[in-house]
Amino acid sequence: MRTSHVVHIQTAYAMAGVSDESIHLVVTSPPYPMIEMWDAAFASQNPAIREALAAADGIRAFTLMHEELDKAWREVRRVLVPGGIACINIGDATRTIGKDFQLYPSHARIVAAFSGLGFQSLPEILWRKQTNAPTKFMGSGMLPAGAYVTLEHEYILIFRKGGKRDFKGGDAEDRRRRSAFFWEERNSWFSDVWEFKGTSQAMASGAARDRNAAFPFELAHRLVNMYSLQEDTVLDPFAGTGTAMLAAMASGRNSVGFEIDAGLKAAIEARVGQLLPLAKELIDKRLCAHAEFMKQHVARGKEAKYKNDHHGFPVVTNQETGLVIPQLRGITRTGDCAFDVTY
Repeated sequence: MRTSHVVHIQTAYAMAGVSDESIHLVVTSPPYPMIEMWDAAFASQNPAIREALAAADGIRAFTLMHEELDKAWREVRRVLVPGGIACINIGDATRTIGKDFQLYPSHARIVAAFSGLGFQSLPEILWRKQTNAPTKFMGSGMLPAGAYVTLEHEYILIFRKGGKRDFKGGDAEDRRRRSAFFWEERNSWFSDVWEFKGTSQAMASGAARDRNAAFPFELAHRLVNMYSLQEDTVLDPFAGTGTAMLAAMASGRNSVGFEIDAGLKAAIEARVGQLLPLAKELIDKRLCAHAEFMKQHVARGKEAKYKNDHHGFPVVTNQETGLVIPQLRGITRTGDCAFDVTY
Protein backbone atom coordinates (compact mmCIF):
# COMPACT_ATOMS: atom_id res chain seq x y z
CA MET A 1 0.00 0.00 0.00
CA ARG A 2 1.14 3.55 -0.74
CA THR A 3 -0.30 6.86 0.47
CA SER A 4 0.48 10.47 -0.46
CA HIS A 5 0.69 13.53 1.77
CA VAL A 6 1.20 17.23 1.12
CA VAL A 7 0.94 20.49 3.06
CA HIS A 8 0.37 23.57 0.90
CA ILE A 9 1.91 26.79 2.21
CA GLN A 10 -0.35 29.69 1.21
CA THR A 11 -1.37 33.17 2.32
CA ALA A 12 -5.12 32.78 2.95
CA TYR A 13 -7.55 30.35 4.53
CA ALA A 14 -8.61 28.65 1.26
CA MET A 15 -8.29 25.19 -0.27
CA ALA A 16 -7.73 25.83 -3.96
CA GLY A 17 -6.85 22.68 -5.85
CA VAL A 18 -8.87 20.30 -3.68
CA SER A 19 -11.67 18.78 -5.76
CA ASP A 20 -15.30 18.84 -4.68
CA GLU A 21 -16.30 15.84 -2.53
CA SER A 22 -12.78 14.34 -2.50
CA ILE A 23 -12.07 14.44 1.27
CA HIS A 24 -13.36 11.80 3.68
CA LEU A 25 -12.36 13.32 7.02
CA VAL A 26 -11.31 16.72 8.36
CA VAL A 27 -9.20 16.82 11.53
CA THR A 28 -8.09 20.29 12.51
CA SER A 29 -7.50 22.81 15.25
CA PRO A 30 -7.84 26.35 13.90
CA PRO A 31 -6.36 29.49 15.42
CA TYR A 32 -8.42 30.24 18.52
CA PRO A 33 -10.29 33.56 18.33
CA MET A 34 -9.44 35.93 21.19
CA ILE A 35 -6.38 33.95 22.29
CA GLU A 36 -3.67 36.60 22.10
CA MET A 37 -1.04 34.44 20.36
CA TRP A 38 -3.37 34.21 17.33
CA ASP A 39 -4.17 37.94 17.03
CA ALA A 40 -1.53 38.61 14.39
CA ALA A 41 -2.59 35.65 12.23
CA PHE A 42 -6.19 36.82 12.20
CA ALA A 43 -5.23 40.46 11.61
CA SER A 44 -3.11 39.43 8.62
CA GLN A 45 -6.33 38.20 7.01
CA ASN A 46 -8.43 41.22 7.99
CA PRO A 47 -6.86 44.47 9.34
CA ALA A 48 -10.23 45.42 10.86
CA ILE A 49 -9.51 42.83 13.56
CA ARG A 50 -6.46 44.79 14.72
CA GLU A 51 -8.54 47.97 14.74
CA ALA A 52 -11.27 46.33 16.84
CA LEU A 53 -8.74 45.11 19.40
CA ALA A 54 -7.09 48.53 19.56
CA ALA A 55 -10.52 50.08 20.16
CA ALA A 56 -11.17 47.57 23.00
CA ASP A 57 -14.17 46.20 21.09
CA GLY A 58 -13.80 42.53 22.01
CA ILE A 59 -17.13 41.38 20.62
CA ARG A 60 -16.42 42.90 17.21
CA ALA A 61 -12.93 41.34 17.14
CA PHE A 62 -14.40 37.96 18.09
CA THR A 63 -17.03 38.24 15.35
CA LEU A 64 -14.52 39.24 12.68
CA MET A 65 -12.13 36.43 13.64
CA HIS A 66 -14.88 33.86 13.25
CA GLU A 67 -15.86 35.33 9.90
CA GLU A 68 -12.35 34.41 8.74
CA LEU A 69 -12.79 30.84 10.02
CA ASP A 70 -16.17 30.69 8.27
CA LYS A 71 -14.34 30.87 4.94
CA ALA A 72 -12.55 27.62 5.77
CA TRP A 73 -15.75 25.95 6.99
CA ARG A 74 -17.46 26.71 3.67
CA GLU A 75 -14.57 25.04 1.89
CA VAL A 76 -14.87 22.05 4.24
CA ARG A 77 -18.47 21.64 3.14
CA ARG A 78 -17.42 21.78 -0.51
CA VAL A 79 -14.62 19.21 -0.34
CA LEU A 80 -16.13 16.62 2.04
CA VAL A 81 -17.79 13.55 0.54
CA PRO A 82 -21.44 12.95 1.45
CA GLY A 83 -21.39 11.44 4.92
CA GLY A 84 -17.87 12.77 5.55
CA ILE A 85 -16.90 13.86 9.06
CA ALA A 86 -15.31 17.08 10.32
CA CYS A 87 -13.61 17.06 13.73
CA ILE A 88 -12.78 20.54 15.06
CA ASN A 89 -10.61 20.93 18.17
CA ILE A 90 -11.34 24.36 19.67
CA GLY A 91 -11.06 26.05 23.03
CA ASP A 92 -13.06 28.96 24.36
CA ALA A 93 -11.17 32.07 25.45
CA THR A 94 -11.24 34.31 28.50
CA ARG A 95 -9.76 37.76 28.05
CA THR A 96 -9.76 41.25 29.48
CA ILE A 97 -10.47 43.85 26.80
CA GLY A 98 -10.39 47.39 28.16
CA LYS A 99 -11.73 46.93 31.67
CA ASP A 100 -14.04 44.03 30.88
CA PHE A 101 -13.21 40.37 31.50
CA GLN A 102 -15.41 37.81 29.79
CA LEU A 103 -15.68 34.45 28.07
CA TYR A 104 -15.59 34.27 24.27
CA PRO A 105 -17.40 30.99 23.42
CA SER A 106 -15.77 29.86 20.19
CA HIS A 107 -17.17 26.35 20.38
CA ALA A 108 -20.75 27.64 20.35
CA ARG A 109 -20.01 29.97 17.44
CA ILE A 110 -18.52 27.12 15.39
CA VAL A 111 -21.48 24.84 16.12
CA ALA A 112 -23.74 27.59 14.81
CA ALA A 113 -21.58 28.02 11.70
CA PHE A 114 -21.66 24.32 10.82
CA SER A 115 -25.38 24.12 11.52
CA GLY A 116 -25.90 27.01 9.14
CA LEU A 117 -23.95 25.11 6.47
CA GLY A 118 -26.30 22.14 6.79
CA PHE A 119 -24.05 19.80 8.78
CA GLN A 120 -25.42 17.39 11.36
CA SER A 121 -23.90 17.79 14.83
CA LEU A 122 -22.75 14.52 16.42
CA PRO A 123 -21.94 14.04 20.13
CA GLU A 124 -18.88 16.08 21.04
CA ILE A 125 -15.82 15.15 23.07
CA LEU A 126 -14.49 17.16 25.99
CA TRP A 127 -10.70 17.11 26.03
CA ARG A 128 -9.79 17.68 29.65
CA LYS A 129 -6.21 18.87 29.65
CA GLN A 130 -4.21 17.55 32.57
CA THR A 131 -2.65 20.35 34.59
CA ASN A 132 -0.61 20.70 37.76
CA ALA A 133 -1.57 24.35 38.26
CA PRO A 134 -2.25 25.00 41.96
CA THR A 135 -4.64 27.90 41.26
CA LYS A 136 -8.10 26.81 40.16
CA PHE A 137 -9.77 30.21 39.94
CA MET A 138 -9.25 33.76 38.78
CA GLY A 139 -10.53 37.09 39.98
CA SER A 140 -11.29 38.08 43.58
CA GLY A 141 -9.55 35.27 45.42
CA MET A 142 -11.62 33.90 48.30
CA LEU A 143 -14.22 36.70 48.22
CA PRO A 144 -17.52 36.32 46.38
CA ALA A 145 -18.70 37.03 43.79
CA GLY A 146 -15.98 38.16 41.40
CA ALA A 147 -13.95 34.95 41.05
CA TYR A 148 -13.95 32.96 37.82
CA VAL A 149 -13.37 29.28 37.20
CA THR A 150 -10.39 28.44 35.02
CA LEU A 151 -10.81 26.65 31.70
CA GLU A 152 -9.11 23.25 31.80
CA HIS A 153 -10.89 21.68 28.86
CA GLU A 154 -11.28 22.10 25.13
CA TYR A 155 -13.87 20.75 22.73
CA ILE A 156 -13.64 18.28 19.87
CA LEU A 157 -16.71 19.17 17.85
CA ILE A 158 -17.87 16.49 15.42
CA PHE A 159 -20.03 17.20 12.38
CA ARG A 160 -21.29 15.05 9.53
CA LYS A 161 -22.11 16.25 6.02
CA GLY A 162 -25.58 14.80 5.51
CA GLY A 163 -26.56 11.25 6.46
CA LYS A 164 -24.37 8.25 7.12
CA ARG A 165 -21.63 7.50 4.61
CA ASP A 166 -22.32 4.72 2.08
CA PHE A 167 -19.64 2.00 2.09
CA LYS A 168 -21.18 -0.14 -0.63
CA GLY A 169 -19.45 -0.64 -3.96
CA GLY A 170 -15.81 -0.89 -4.96
CA ASP A 171 -13.40 -1.90 -2.23
CA ALA A 172 -14.95 0.23 0.52
CA GLU A 173 -16.41 -2.67 2.49
CA ASP A 174 -13.05 -4.50 2.49
CA ARG A 175 -11.19 -1.33 3.52
CA ARG A 176 -13.71 -0.78 6.29
CA ARG A 177 -13.00 -4.23 7.75
CA ARG A 178 -9.24 -3.66 7.50
CA SER A 179 -9.68 -0.32 9.29
CA ALA A 180 -11.40 -1.80 12.36
CA PHE A 181 -10.11 -0.96 15.83
CA PHE A 182 -9.92 -3.17 18.91
CA TRP A 183 -12.98 -3.68 21.10
CA GLU A 184 -11.22 -2.12 24.08
CA GLU A 185 -10.08 0.84 21.97
CA ARG A 186 -13.67 1.46 20.96
CA ASN A 187 -14.69 1.59 24.62
CA SER A 188 -11.97 4.14 25.39
CA TRP A 189 -11.98 6.25 22.24
CA PHE A 190 -15.74 6.72 22.04
CA SER A 191 -15.99 8.13 25.55
CA ASP A 192 -17.15 11.75 25.70
CA VAL A 193 -14.25 12.82 27.95
CA TRP A 194 -10.57 12.41 26.99
CA GLU A 195 -7.77 13.18 29.41
CA PHE A 196 -4.20 13.75 28.30
CA LYS A 197 -1.75 16.62 28.25
CA GLY A 198 -1.56 19.22 25.54
CA THR A 199 1.65 19.96 23.67
CA SER A 200 3.51 23.22 23.34
CA GLN A 201 6.95 23.83 21.89
CA ALA A 202 9.23 26.66 20.89
CA MET A 203 9.06 27.37 17.17
CA ALA A 204 11.97 27.37 14.75
CA SER A 205 13.39 30.59 13.37
CA GLY A 206 11.16 32.05 10.68
CA ALA A 207 7.82 31.09 12.21
CA ALA A 208 5.32 33.92 12.61
CA ARG A 209 4.91 33.20 16.34
CA ASP A 210 7.23 32.12 19.13
CA ARG A 211 5.33 29.07 20.34
CA ASN A 212 3.18 26.32 18.84
CA ALA A 213 0.06 24.98 20.56
CA ALA A 214 -0.55 21.86 18.49
CA PHE A 215 -2.99 19.21 19.61
CA PRO A 216 -1.34 15.96 20.78
CA PHE A 217 -0.55 13.23 18.27
CA GLU A 218 -2.73 10.83 20.27
CA LEU A 219 -5.76 13.08 19.76
CA ALA A 220 -5.30 13.20 15.98
CA HIS A 221 -4.47 9.48 15.76
CA ARG A 222 -7.67 8.52 17.54
CA LEU A 223 -9.86 10.71 15.34
CA VAL A 224 -8.25 9.47 12.13
CA ASN A 225 -8.88 5.86 13.11
CA MET A 226 -12.37 6.49 14.48
CA TYR A 227 -13.79 8.33 11.49
CA SER A 228 -11.95 7.24 8.31
CA LEU A 229 -10.89 4.14 6.41
CA GLN A 230 -7.42 3.12 5.29
CA GLU A 231 -6.61 4.83 1.97
CA ASP A 232 -9.17 7.59 2.66
CA THR A 233 -7.97 11.20 2.45
CA VAL A 234 -7.73 13.35 5.58
CA LEU A 235 -7.69 17.15 5.37
CA ASP A 236 -6.29 19.67 7.86
CA PRO A 237 -7.12 23.24 6.77
CA PHE A 238 -4.87 24.64 9.54
CA ALA A 239 -1.94 22.24 9.36
CA GLY A 240 0.39 23.91 11.86
CA THR A 241 3.30 21.53 12.44
CA GLY A 242 1.55 18.68 10.61
CA THR A 243 0.14 16.58 13.46
CA ALA A 244 -2.95 15.45 11.53
CA MET A 245 -0.77 14.55 8.55
CA LEU A 246 1.51 12.46 10.77
CA ALA A 247 -1.50 10.64 12.23
CA ALA A 248 -2.75 9.91 8.71
CA MET A 249 0.68 8.60 7.68
CA ALA A 250 0.83 6.33 10.72
CA SER A 251 -2.65 4.99 9.96
CA GLY A 252 -2.49 4.21 6.24
CA ARG A 253 -4.50 7.24 5.14
CA ASN A 254 -3.69 9.93 2.55
CA SER A 255 -3.63 13.55 3.68
CA VAL A 256 -3.77 17.14 2.48
CA GLY A 257 -2.99 20.19 4.60
CA PHE A 258 -2.91 23.97 4.29
CA GLU A 259 -0.87 26.43 6.36
CA ILE A 260 -0.43 30.22 6.04
CA ASP A 261 2.76 30.40 8.16
CA ALA A 262 5.62 29.57 5.78
CA GLY A 263 7.97 29.45 8.76
CA LEU A 264 6.40 26.15 9.84
CA LYS A 265 7.54 24.26 6.73
CA ALA A 266 10.86 23.26 8.30
CA ALA A 267 9.10 22.02 11.45
CA ILE A 268 6.69 19.90 9.39
CA GLU A 269 9.49 18.28 7.39
CA ALA A 270 11.55 17.65 10.52
CA ARG A 271 8.64 15.88 12.20
CA VAL A 272 8.04 13.70 9.15
CA GLY A 273 11.72 12.71 9.31
CA GLN A 274 11.14 11.41 12.84
CA LEU A 275 7.94 9.48 12.09
CA LEU A 276 9.24 5.97 11.34
CA PRO A 277 10.43 5.19 14.89
CA LEU A 278 7.39 6.98 16.35
CA ALA A 279 5.04 4.85 14.24
CA LYS A 280 6.85 1.65 15.23
CA GLU A 281 6.58 2.63 18.89
CA LEU A 282 2.88 3.37 18.41
CA ILE A 283 2.22 -0.02 16.81
CA ASP A 284 4.21 -1.87 19.47
CA LYS A 285 2.36 -0.05 22.23
CA ARG A 286 -0.99 -0.77 20.61
CA LEU A 287 -0.25 -4.49 20.18
CA CYS A 288 1.15 -4.85 23.70
CA ALA A 289 -1.90 -3.10 25.16
CA HIS A 290 -4.19 -5.46 23.25
CA ALA A 291 -2.23 -8.53 24.36
CA GLU A 292 -2.46 -7.42 27.99
CA PHE A 293 -6.18 -6.71 27.62
CA MET A 294 -6.85 -10.17 26.19
CA LYS A 295 -4.80 -11.76 28.96
CA GLN A 296 -6.95 -10.00 31.56
CA HIS A 297 -10.09 -10.76 29.54
CA VAL A 298 -9.41 -14.51 29.68
CA ALA A 299 -8.35 -14.29 33.35
CA ARG A 300 -11.79 -12.88 34.15
CA GLY A 301 -13.34 -16.03 32.72
CA LYS A 302 -14.23 -14.53 29.33
CA GLU A 303 -13.79 -16.62 26.20
CA ALA A 304 -11.53 -15.47 23.34
CA LYS A 305 -13.91 -16.56 20.59
CA TYR A 306 -12.22 -15.05 17.55
CA LYS A 307 -8.78 -14.79 15.96
CA ASN A 308 -7.57 -11.98 13.72
CA ASP A 309 -7.12 -13.22 10.14
CA HIS A 310 -4.02 -11.15 9.32
CA HIS A 311 -2.05 -10.90 12.57
CA GLY A 312 -3.23 -14.09 14.28
CA PHE A 313 -3.89 -12.66 17.74
CA PRO A 314 -7.14 -13.32 19.64
CA VAL A 315 -9.88 -10.67 19.53
CA VAL A 316 -13.22 -10.17 21.25
CA THR A 317 -15.54 -9.67 18.27
CA ASN A 318 -15.97 -10.91 14.73
CA GLN A 319 -15.61 -7.34 13.44
CA GLU A 320 -11.97 -7.34 14.60
CA THR A 321 -11.01 -10.41 12.58
CA GLY A 322 -10.35 -8.36 9.44
CA LEU A 323 -8.33 -5.64 11.23
CA VAL A 324 -4.94 -4.90 9.62
CA ILE A 325 -2.51 -2.53 11.34
CA PRO A 326 -0.46 -0.70 8.66
CA GLN A 327 3.28 -0.89 9.30
CA LEU A 328 5.34 1.88 7.73
CA ARG A 329 8.11 0.67 5.45
CA GLY A 330 9.48 3.96 4.16
CA ILE A 331 8.83 7.66 3.58
CA THR A 332 9.97 9.39 0.38
CA ARG A 333 10.01 13.14 -0.06
CA THR A 334 8.39 14.09 -3.37
CA GLY A 335 8.50 17.91 -3.08
CA ASP A 336 8.23 20.77 -0.59
CA CYS A 337 6.21 19.36 2.33
CA ALA A 338 5.12 16.49 0.05
CA PHE A 339 5.72 12.81 0.79
CA ASP A 340 4.82 9.28 -0.26
CA VAL A 341 4.58 6.54 2.38
CA THR A 342 4.86 2.79 1.72
CA TYR A 343 3.61 0.10 4.11
